[in-house]
Amino acid sequence: MPIVLGFDVYGTLVDPFGMERQLEALFEDRGRAISALWRQKQLEYSFRRGLMRCYEDFDACTDRALSFAAKTFKVELSDAARRQLLTDYLNLPAFPDVLPALQALQSAGCKLLAFSNGVENSLRTLLGKAGVLSYFEGVVSVDDIKTFKPNPDVYAHLVSRGRRSREDTWLVSSNPFDVIGAKAAHLKAAWVRRNPEAVFDPWEFEPDIVIGDLTGLATALGRPA
Repeated sequence: MPIVLGFDVYGTLVDPFGMERQLEALFEDRGRAISALWRQKQLEYSFRRGLMRCYEDFDACTDRALSFAAKTFKVELSDAARRQLLTDYLNLPAFPDVLPALQALQSAGCKLLAFSNGVENSLRTLLGKAGVLSYFEGVVSVDDIKTFKPNPDVYAHLVSRGRRSREDTWLVSSNPFDVIGAKAAHLKAAWVRRNPEAVFDPWEFEPDIVIGDLTGLATALGRPA
């Protein structure tokens, strides 16, 4: 039976910092800094809500994080501008290695799932606009169980949706916290080290595979097309 590959979305398939042009239009030369703070707070809010057991979906976390970033940089965002930025966030670009990698993995017989903190409808829109939705057999969202990565229940949900054993279920992610969460839940994990300067957290858990981008994943798994 084919192995299941659960692909993280933000940072692994699409670039969460791919809105610099839109942000520069509103924040001038602070677009890059706003983008970084927006992403930082987006993740932080999901971590907090998971720990507090006070769930609010990822779209709402994204909205609140944008408001925080704007206030931090003392920029007044109109409701129309805020809504436009959130709409643009559904049009983040896929990394250039994603499409050929998914094609190769599909040809190699792997079962591909998108697996994210994001809300399913938003993810389908995002992946559709990025041109890669059709390569996935399903979209697995934490919204189904009302918590966030790296809660172990999230990875159990991926295993359940993939209908394979934990040993045959892989997380593929550029986010070390996600990889650590998967390994703690006894899944296999590949870390996509998109930034060669990135350092993996020195925990007791390590990825099974480390790759610079997704083009090397099929070979690393021993499943070239």
